[in-house]
Amino acid sequence: MEVKPKLYYFQGRGRMESIRWLLATAGVEFEEEFLETREQYEKLQKDGCLLFGQVPLVEIDGMLLTQTRAILSYLAAKYNLYGKDLKERVRIDMYADGTQDLMMMIIGAPFKAPQEKEESLALAVKRAKNRYFPVFEKILKDHGEAFLVGNQLSWADIQLLEAILMVEEVSAPVLSDFPLLQAFKTRISNIPTIKKFLQPGSQRKPPPDGHYVDVVRTVLKF
Repeated sequence: MEVKPKLYYFQGRGRMESIRWLLATAGVEFEEEFLETREQYEKLQKDGCLLFGQVPLVEIDGMLLTQTRAILSYLAAKYNLYGKDLKERVRIDMYADGTQDLMMMIIGAPFKAPQEKEESLALAVKRAKNRYFPVFEKILKDHGEAFLVGNQLSWADIQLLEAILMVEEVSAPVLSDFPLLQAFKTRISNIPTIKKFLQPGSQRKPPPDGHYVDVVRTVLKF
């Protein structure tokens, strides 16, 4: 029996959420250990589990993987979500990096002072509407397929949907000028494993609240 991947992170989205999305989309069951104390974090460091002293940490296939981008690349390749050749892979990388840049604007916002937080979220919505979403609308139009790359689901599609839903939590009508992205959102959301992940009771995490921010600050001492 194959051992389930084990995820070590806080009980919230952060940099781990995209990893959860990929595993859930691939239909892979995984376990989680939530970091709630400084002692847990220091033990992982002492045991040599954290390559650069940072989480996320994923235990999979007999390996301890750190660095979000490396973990996502490995999972995408392992579960056939990384295109059919090198040219498709580099496009998936470009698109995923773009959506990650957008999502990080939202992920980092809760750790800022109230006014700065609101300014960061407003900027994220503005960038989504003026920079990122127009690009992906054009990609879908020019490609003429159901997916961003090739003719099958990839990491790029999954992460774009994740980004869209995150921005919609800040500004619900953000897709109003992007009909192809609206259709894309509906289409990808209805893929069975993704639809299941989007249902209440899944391992998808809610938007961060004050408790999550406090725990992260306590564990990481910042």
